[in-house]
Amino acid sequence: MVSLAVAEVDDATLTARPNENSNSMAWLIWHMTRVMDRFIHFRIADQPQLWNSDAWNDRFSMPSNPQEYGLGWSNEQTAAWKSPPKGVLMAYFDAVNSTAADYLNSMSEADLDREIPFPALPDMVPVRKALGNLVWDNVAHGGQVAYLRGFFQGAGWHR
Repeated sequence: MVSLAVAEVDDATLTARPNENSNSMAWLIWHMTRVMDRFIHFRIADQPQLWNSDAWNDRFSMPSNPQEYGLGWSNEQTAAWKSPPKGVLMAYFDAVNSTAADYLNSMSEADLDREIPFPALPDMVPVRKALGNLVWDNVAHGGQVAYLRGFFQGAGWHR
């Protein structure tokens, strides 16, 4: 959904905020990609996040803090955030989604039943339940990106 929604969107539209209390498509894509990177690599796979291991933070001109993913940012922080060019943003999105898909496809039933701490849910939860929360988060943010694409450029991206 996200890749299709932004396929014909330029950098100016990608970084536009519809008002001072809203996020841009670029910020939403960065945030959802950071959440996926952190969740899959750090929380489930116990591996370094691509943000650091592949130096994506350098390409975004951001600190390497592996815990930074935009949660709780103020409107001022969001407004001050500078997106890299679309090619860099979407390359990070594609890299994280590709490695996440590879990892998820390699998981066994026992892996899915393993309990992990998950702050958004109470106490320890099975990986499969935590993944449900991640899917919900990505669908919500993907829908926001698609909505903003329609807001700025009209319908037609999904055909």
